[in-house]
Amino acid sequence: MTQEKEFYLVEELAEKLRISNMTIYRYIKAKKVKAYKIGKAFRIDQKEFNNFLNKVKNK
Repeated sequence: MTQEKEFYLVEELAEKLRISNMTIYRYIKAKKVKAYKIGKAFRIDQKEFNNFLNKVKNK
């Protein structure tokens, strides 16, 4: 049984959080959120995004 992962684009997360795309790119560069680069675009795993939100929420 294979488990499919759901990935978000930077633009999708920025819209969801109501922040700029550049802010998401800064989080990726600062390694606050793990992303996979496929071609020229970054993809963020749904689980990784949820972990990031939990870290931010608990501060």
